[in-house]
Amino acid sequence: MQNHILLDADVPGGDGGSLPHHPPAPTANAGSGLSDDDKVAVDQLRGHYGKMKDELAKVIIGQDNVVDEMLMCILSRGHGLLMGVPGLAKTLMVNSLSKIMSLDFNRIQFTPDLMPSDITGTEILQDGEAGRRQFEFVKGPIFANIILADEINRTPPKTQSALLEAMQEHRVTTAGEHRALPQPFFVLATQNPIEQEGTYPLPEAQLDRFMFLITVDYPTVDEERRIARETTSTKSAQLEEVIDGEALQRYQNLVERVPVPDHVYDDVVEMVRMTRPKTDDAPEWVKKWVTWGSGPRAIQYLIRGAKANAVLNGRYVVGWEDVESVAKPVLTHRILTNFQAQSEGVDSQFVVSKLLENIRDKEAALADQ
Repeated sequence: MQNHILLDADVPGGDGGSLPHHPPAPTANAGSGLSDDDKVAVDQLRGHYGKMKDELAKVIIGQDNVVDEMLMCILSRGHGLLMGVPGLAKTLMVNSLSKIMSLDFNRIQFTPDLMPSDITGTEILQDGEAGRRQFEFVKGPIFANIILADEINRTPPKTQSALLEAMQEHRVTTAGEHRALPQPFFVLATQNPIEQEGTYPLPEAQLDRFMFLITVDYPTVDEERRIARETTSTKSAQLEEVIDGEALQRYQNLVERVPVPDHVYDDVVEMVRMTRPKTDDAPEWVKKWVTWGSGPRAIQYLIRGAKANAVLNGRYVVGWEDVESVAKPVLTHRILTNFQAQSEGVDSQFVVSKLLENIRDKEAALADQ
C-alpha cells in the first residue's frame, strides 16, 4: 500500500496533520480497478446525473458547464468560488441543486457590517427550569448542507475567516465548544468581478481553499431568447427530488475509490510543478509570465476532480482527458501572473492552456518512440 501525505484539504477535521473524521475510503490503483458493485454504482450515478440535469433544465436555461463543475465539486467534497456578474441565476442554480438533492440550503448575503456570529450562531440567555437562567446556542445560517456565500469579498477578513474555518474544519467553535456542521457540507461563494470599490478581496492563501473557480458567463443568443419567452410568464416548474444526502455521501465515497493510472499521477505532478517559476521544472515562458505557482493542494484537487469527471461520464478509470476537463477551474486561481504577462494580454487561463499543451506534446513524443 502506498504512503500518502495528508495535507489540510477540505475534509472534515483536516487541520494540516490530523485524520478526517469520516472513515477513509479503500484505496485503489489502476491495477486493481473498481469492483463489480462499484461499477454498478457508477452506472447508477451516471443515470442520476442525467436526471439531475433534466430537472435543473426546468428552471435553468444554459450554464451546462457551471452545473457540471458544481456537481464535480460536491462529489469531490470540495467548495467552489463562483465568479460572474449579477443576474445570471447563480442563487436559483444553487437553490435548485439543493432541492433535487433533498439538502438544506441557506443563502448568506455578505455585507461590511456582517459579524462572525451572524454566520456561525450565538449564545443567548434564556430562562430555564426553577427560574434559573442559562445560555442556549442559536444556530446560524452556516448550519445547512449547501451554503451560498453571496459576494464574500464585501465583508471584512474577520468574517471571511469564520466562513473559511467552517469550510476547512466542517465545524464551528462558539464559547469554547465545537459544533459539527451537517453532512454533506458544500459552500459556493460568489464574487462580483466588476465592482471592487469598498471590497475585501480574498488573499491568494484563502483562494487556495476553494477547489474550483467556476466562471459564469453570459448566455448565448438562443438561450437569452428562451429566457425572454420562458421566464416571464406565471408558469413555474416543480422540481423533483433525485437523490438524498445519504446517497450523495455514498457517491462521494465511490468517487474516492476510482483508480488512477500511474502515468496520470506523474503528469499531474509534472504539470503543477511547472507552474512554479523559481524551480528548475518551470519552462522559460512560465518564469517570464508567472509570479507564483500552485501548491500541492492543486495536485489533490486535480486528481479528485478528474475522478468525479470520469464517473459522471461513465468511466471506471481516470484518463488524462478527465484531468484536462478540470485543469482550468482548479488552476486558474492558483497561478498568479505578473505585470509583463498582463501587458502582453496573458492571463492564468492562457498559462493553464499552454501547460496542458506541453503535457500533450510530451505524451505524443513518447508515443512516437
